[in-house]
Amino acid sequence: MSSTTELAELHELIGSLRRCVTSLASRYGDSPATRRIVNDAERILNDIDRLDIDAEELELARGVVHHQPVGERIPIPDTAYDTDFWRDVDDEGLGGTR
Repeated sequence: MSSTTELAELHELIGSLRRCVTSLASRYGDSPATRRIVNDAERILNDIDRLDIDAEELELARGVVHHQPVGERIPIPDTAYDTDFWRDVDDEGLGGTR
């Protein structure tokens, strides 16, 4: 999704939809049918707002990578830890017990 262009167009369209729904509701009054269409329009608006929130996630799914600054790197030595380091620690191991 070309995020800003399509999302801006969706916002314009939902604005038009809300104006139409408001006009229909004022013309036909409070009835189950008008309440239903008002609720549907609000749900669509909420979905579009959610899409705004998820736009970055959609870009990541497409493979667009946002580079974030690299923080401080902490070197981890390859040498074995002193056995005293692990004293009084339960060894749960990997994969369970037999």
